Amino acid sequence: MNCVDAETLWDVASVLAREAAKVSRAEGRTTLNLPPLLFFTDPDRTPRPWETAARLPAGSGVVFRHFGRDDAYDTARRLREATAGRDGLLLIGLDAELAERVGADGIHLPERALDQAKAMSRARPDWRITGAVHRLQGLEAASDLDAVVVSPVFQAGGTSSGKTPLDLPGLTKFVRTSGVPVYALGGIDSSNARSLIGSGACGLAGVASIQSAFGPD
Repeated sequence: MNCVDAETLWDVASVLAREAAKVSRAEGRTTLNLPPLLFFTDPDRTPRPWETAARLPAGSGVVFRHFGRDDAYDTARRLREATAGRDGLLLIGLDAELAERVGADGIHLPERALDQAKAMSRARPDWRITGAVHRLQGLEAASDLDAVVVSPVFQAGGTSSGKTPLDLPGLTKFVRTSGVPVYALGGIDSSNARSLIGSGACGLAGVASIQSAFGPD
């Protein structure tokens, strides 16, 4: 665990969440209890994600993406135990059946599956439903979500390594266009996180940077 990086990421995420909540209240909109920080798992880059989840600040969130791995249930169960012990939110990527089995708090949908949000929110009104958005046009299908996760904000690794980053003006445009809260994801670490303050994002998300900052040594 890198205490300096961890403190920076959590401090920035908390500032973003407070600022977004103030704007929502000022505009008369309902303020959702959304986690300031979202840890996105990846089977290759975060092989033991429950260890990192157990070290996240209380009230953080985890988005478990298993991509069809055979150990999905065992990993999801471990993540449920880790997040429940820290008042954390657990969302399962796309897999509603797995979310039901482990008692997760909701679902995270890839952009291609955002059309499932309406039916899912009706079937499980107690769930939190978030979705990935990479194009402004994707916001058209986001009205039934509790929040969107916009990426990549900065040059990112993983599956986003070949995508052109939005940078801060692009992120701000997404925030102004979106009718739901926006998380910033992609290439965010302790060196650039503070630049997100003032963007309007409700929090930040990450894979490798959160794993590095909060994970075991």
